[in-house]
Amino acid sequence: MPTACPVCNGTINDNESSCPSCGFKLLGSTEEFQPISLDGEATKKPKKEAKGAQIASLTVISGPQIGTSYRLDDKQLAVGRSPHCDIFLNDMTVSRNHALIFPKDGHFYISDQKSYNGIWINNDSIEEALLHDGDIVQIGAFVLKFEE
Repeated sequence: MPTACPVCNGTINDNESSCPSCGFKLLGSTEEFQPISLDGEATKKPKKEAKGAQIASLTVISGPQIGTSYRLDDKQLAVGRSPHCDIFLNDMTVSRNHALIFPKDGHFYISDQKSYNGIWINNDSIEEALLHDGDIVQIGAFVLKFEE
């Protein structure tokens, strides 16, 4: 008996492991990944002090969904493979509830939610960190650039 995709409501037959319309994977566990090497200015650039702006963005610069931009404002955002997350990153290298991004004292922070592959900022593994303009954030196969 066909079921509906939790992301796009497309029809999924019983023998399919992903939605034929949007590609959402229905089965399986989080897959392991290795962070990409960041050559050049991304890791050598001096970090600027956060400006205190309450509007920023994360833009996918490598990996699935390249070019997609997510606006950050005054509310906490859940990041993960679950279609219920505010920032939905549909890849098996991303945990269902991978991270939280939240504003605090005029800055933005990111916090790992005990994900399988963790969060990498400028090639450093972190549990929680203040985001600076130009930071490169890796969540599974997604490489995102933080901009204020």
